[in-house]
This record gives sequence, C-alpha cells and structure tokens, in this order.
Amino acid sequence: MSQRQPMSTSSARGHVPLVAFGLALSLFLATSYLLCVAGYLLFPKLPIPHSSLSIFLPGFALLSWQTFLLGLIESFLWGWYVTVVFVPLYNFCVSRVR
Repeated sequence: MSQRQPMSTSSARGHVPLVAFGLALSLFLATSYLLCVAGYLLFPKLPIPHSSLSIFLPGFALLSWQTFLLGLIESFLWGWYVTVVFVPLYNFCVSRVR
C-alpha cells in the first residue's frame, strides 16, 4: 500500500501559488514562441500566418535577432501579466466560494 502525502497548505485550500503559476505559464508561452519561430524557419512554405505574432508582441517582425529576442522577452512577460491578473482573481473567488 502506498501512503498518501499530505497536500501543501496552499493546495489544500485551493489557492494557486503566484510564483509557480507565473513561471510555468511564462515558460509555456516562451516555449510556444520558440516552436512557432522554429516552424517558420524550418517550414517557411506552410500556410500558417506567423506574422500574426505581431498582434500580440508589439515591435515583433519576422525575423531578425533583435525582434526574435524581443518576441521571446514579450512572450515571457505576457505569462507574468496573465498571472498577476488571473491568480489573485482566482484565489479571491475560491476564498469566497468556501
């Protein structure tokens, strides 16, 4: 029989930890950005509008080293923006429901 480990205090109450969520989401968006740019470089003929990244990433244009790094930084920062807005709202709602 396996013994169950007790949940951490934040998990037991249903709260989402801000830093862990922020890092995870930011790394997810940065990885997605890298995959999108790699897809553009490896398969430029695919009918995927990679230029639409400029909608979400101000100053981004396909493709120079400066705009590549700018897009990577902005992708990471978008993760923190969503985190700073979403996590407190979620944790507030969870505390009100209980």
